[in-house]
Amino acid sequence: MFESELMRQYATAASLSEATIIVNTCAVTNEAERQARQAIRRLKRAQPEVRIIVTGCAAHLQPERFTAMPEVDMVLDNTEKLLAANWMGDKIRSDQREKQKKDLYNCCSAEPLLAAFTERTRAFLPVQQGCNHHCTFCTIPFARGPSRSRPPTQVVAQASALAAAGYREFVLTGIDLTAYGLDLSVEDQQTRPYGVGRLVERLLREVPGLERLRLSSLDPAEIEEELLTIFLADRRLMPHMHLSIQAGDDMILKRMGRRHGRADVIHVARRLRTVRPDVTLGADLIVGFPTETEEMFAHTLHLVEECGLTHLHIFPFSARPGTAAARMPAVASAVVRERAARLRAVAAESLACFLACRVGSVANVLLEKPHFGYSEDYLPVRLSFAGRPGKIVRVRITTANKTSLYGEILP
Repeated sequence: MFESELMRQYATAASLSEATIIVNTCAVTNEAERQARQAIRRLKRAQPEVRIIVTGCAAHLQPERFTAMPEVDMVLDNTEKLLAANWMGDKIRSDQREKQKKDLYNCCSAEPLLAAFTERTRAFLPVQQGCNHHCTFCTIPFARGPSRSRPPTQVVAQASALAAAGYREFVLTGIDLTAYGLDLSVEDQQTRPYGVGRLVERLLREVPGLERLRLSSLDPAEIEEELLTIFLADRRLMPHMHLSIQAGDDMILKRMGRRHGRADVIHVARRLRTVRPDVTLGADLIVGFPTETEEMFAHTLHLVEECGLTHLHIFPFSARPGTAAARMPAVASAVVRERAARLRAVAAESLACFLACRVGSVANVLLEKPHFGYSEDYLPVRLSFAGRPGKIVRVRITTANKTSLYGEILP
């Protein structure tokens, strides 16, 4: 979200017309890449005069695929898209461009500050980039490089600017958020290691306008005690945690190259609920990883109930070129689709039951639209009467369906 907004602002500053479309691609699955190419062709057919710029992870990993498309006018990789010169059309020397790209790649501190997010009521704060772990199914280290942390002083400055602009909720984002701080200098570390927990504590202390803080996906193997202490002590840290679990079977987790086991996930879920009984838990889960048997899949299926997971992102396994998992014995595609459908059904039932239990309760809802917003635990709430987007209102939950809560604003 931060990068998309940054590109929007660069494009605006460069006076690019509405006849220019930026396609920010994803490389998580083959399907994501296929859909990106399909969208590019569809856009060009609908608007033959449009100029199309392609960037993002898929374009970074396989630029030749997109430069070969007659519909595409320009391809920028993940570092080039963060250089204003590439959007302004400035003619800078190649050695200068390469130095700027190297600076961006090596240090998040080169990223500029943003004062606003177009048509958004919450602000996104990137604090970490890249990943060191090389899971067997993932291309992120190739597309985003090793883990790099944004210096805490810059994070605080960005948050302060956004709070001054009127944003009341922030989302800390990162490719591997719990790896934050591992690469910081001695000056940044000061007297003790600077993890994401310490960063959260500093933000909540030094940015008084920050009313609600959320965290993006967390690795169960790296959740630190300091973060849990803050989670208990400060209610501004929202009671919704999303875990990068990927599977519920120990053998599959080992073959994925993950650093946690099934028991670790269950322990983390119980620990979070001990600290904050009102917490809701989400997770990323991959279905049909190579060698997955029906019994192994059942372990993932049952984990949803054991951990009380309600916000699930489910991905059918997609073999990515150059990864170790792509060379492992594949599960039949029909079996993968069937298992994904079963897991989605269990996830839908879990969410529906959780929503039904909220009827009669009161929630603080950040309005994204006049009749819609999200509660503290990231549940969608629809309102009978309109409120002002960006405002936090107290809502009594009156009814629920399988996907949303419905309520009335309290005086």
